[in-house]
Amino acid sequence: MKLKVCGMKYNPKEVAAIAPDYMGFIFYDKSPRNLVGVIPTITRKVSKVGVFVNASIEEILKKVSLHGLQMVQLHGQEPPELCERISNLNIKVIKVFGIADSFDFSVLKPYEDVCDYYLFDTKGKNPGGNGYTFDWEVLENYPSTKPYFLSGGIGLENIDEVLTFLYRPEAKYCYAIDVNSRFETKPGKKDIEKLIAFKKRIDDEVSRR
Repeated sequence: MKLKVCGMKYNPKEVAAIAPDYMGFIFYDKSPRNLVGVIPTITRKVSKVGVFVNASIEEILKKVSLHGLQMVQLHGQEPPELCERISNLNIKVIKVFGIADSFDFSVLKPYEDVCDYYLFDTKGKNPGGNGYTFDWEVLENYPSTKPYFLSGGIGLENIDEVLTFLYRPEAKYCYAIDVNSRFETKPGKKDIEKLIAFKKRIDDEVSRR
């Protein structure tokens, strides 16, 4: 089980030191976690993910080049054609879908061959970082074999629910846990002690499986 820490802004080096698998950097000027400036040098063992919301391919590729991003996460209404253009440049693509009380999984079909991962987040007023979970039972109807990231309101306080979910059939293709706002002292500044505790619980559970 992989771990992604998203919404990095103020203390990325501290987060990188605890070795999550992925770190997400948001390039969306309406987000309080919007990154301005250059990502500091971090270990290559951590993959840098650029998070975009309805950005042009020119803007996306500019950020990929500037920051040395390994992956692109598309958090808006990006069409499959955009995913395909990015994927054809050998850049891994995560396509995000917001889920409320239900979800029409047929919308995934056009993206099956043009992205590497899905990410399921809580549908809310913001594109991400809303701080609460959706009903994970919705994923019982997941029709794909594509690995996905589970996101939305995941924190240290609901780690037991996360671990229970990972043993359920609908978690078969759950590739990574994505955390953000529940691990912050302010938007973009992560609580390192909470992240360490969360990562340890996940790692301990995986080692027992």
